[in-house]
Amino acid sequence: MAILEGDFSPPEGRFAVVAARFNKLVTDALWAGCRDAFVRHGVAEDRLDLVWVPGSFEIPLVARRLAASGRYAAVVCLGCVIRGETGHYDHVAGQASAGVLQAGLATDVPVIFGILTTETVDQALDRAGLKAGNKGADAALAAIEMVNLLGRLP
Repeated sequence: MAILEGDFSPPEGRFAVVAARFNKLVTDALWAGCRDAFVRHGVAEDRLDLVWVPGSFEIPLVARRLAASGRYAAVVCLGCVIRGETGHYDHVAGQASAGVLQAGLATDVPVIFGILTTETVDQALDRAGLKAGNKGADAALAAIEMVNLLGRLP
């Protein structure tokens, strides 16, 4: 029986990171964790391109364009949607996640979901490095693992 899986060895290629400016306090921390994880795993900072978009709703369009360009081994999407008093949260969170999925499926390039969807600002800050690790770093590791896995698939 063959078992195929990715690892965290330094992959070849460039990586794009699409980050939302909305809730920038959180996304700045996610980006810092993401950048640090890439560098710690052998991806030099000059192989990273950061693209800022207005909010999480805008991430999928830019992620798809970057993935389709053929320039990137993977695209990491970083954002933060915090529930408010209206149904806006459900629409933005749902469409952002569906769009990120579609960007990867349409391009056959790993497009990694690193968009926080939380109930409170405190939860978002915790997941951006205060208490619960840094989900931006986790997204970078997922990108590295997926690039390495896809390189091993037939």
